[in-house]
Amino acid sequence: MDLAESKIGRRAVYQPGASSIEGLPTALQMFHNHPPVMLMPHWHVQVEVNYIMQGSVHYRMNGHQISMKAGDMCLFWGGQPHQMDDCSEDAIYAGGHLPLVYFFRMRLPINISSRLMKGEILFTSATDAADKENFPRWVRYAKSGDPAKAQHALDEMLLRVERIALEPYSLLPTLGPTDADDIEQFYPQSSRSVARMCDFIAVNFLQEIDSVDIARAADLHPKYAMNLFKKTTGMTLSKYVNLLRLSRAQAMLMNDEANVLQVAMDSGFGSISAFNKSFRHIAGMSPSDFRRDARMVTQYAP
Repeated sequence: MDLAESKIGRRAVYQPGASSIEGLPTALQMFHNHPPVMLMPHWHVQVEVNYIMQGSVHYRMNGHQISMKAGDMCLFWGGQPHQMDDCSEDAIYAGGHLPLVYFFRMRLPINISSRLMKGEILFTSATDAADKENFPRWVRYAKSGDPAKAQHALDEMLLRVERIALEPYSLLPTLGPTDADDIEQFYPQSSRSVARMCDFIAVNFLQEIDSVDIARAADLHPKYAMNLFKKTTGMTLSKYVNLLRLSRAQAMLMNDEANVLQVAMDSGFGSISAFNKSFRHIAGMSPSDFRRDARMVTQYAP
């Protein structure tokens, strides 16, 4: 709590970087701090868990403006641009960013998993004193350097997220455009296959890989693998690989020495044109304009 409390009273601003959730898109990261305000929307390739321990926060995501107070928890897919644009001076929150390989290993009900991947946002106020104790402990364990403690923290947090479905919760539908309208219900064995595909992609997304490589890693026929992944996540395999690359590129563009062509190559894109097209699709602007705007808002940050 000391680190988090020390940040209260000054305006922390979030900036993507090499060690951020964008820069490490396949890593599970946990946090417990004063929320850094985002001066512009960002995206990442993890499912995000936010638990408000004290104070209040305000989000913009999927066409919604959302206020949360102490004791509230939310769960959402970070692959669509979103922004925490305000918080109270005393705000403390905790949670984690779960790569899809972990998300699809959980035993959430079918309707929750599919609707989250479609862009809906899950909210619950069914939290208690145990959450206020556990979330900070999981962060300490995860950062302890002890693999046994880190694994224990991960296992406990995933079980806690699963428990959301056993108590009252609500789901806010997406109000913005989504490519996931055709998500179908899926079953535990399907989730395991998707998790295996995500495992392979996490290790190899910066290399030249295709659906045949990914399907082979999960012992599936390529056509079946492509259909299963699309029905389960609302994304094609190529779109998910691109999102991982774009997440990494987003962080790299914040580097003062970043060269757009080099960022494209280092992020796994085979050409600058493919990079520009993919980046513009998710950010609504070119990589060069994103870099310019990000530096501008950082320069004028409070």
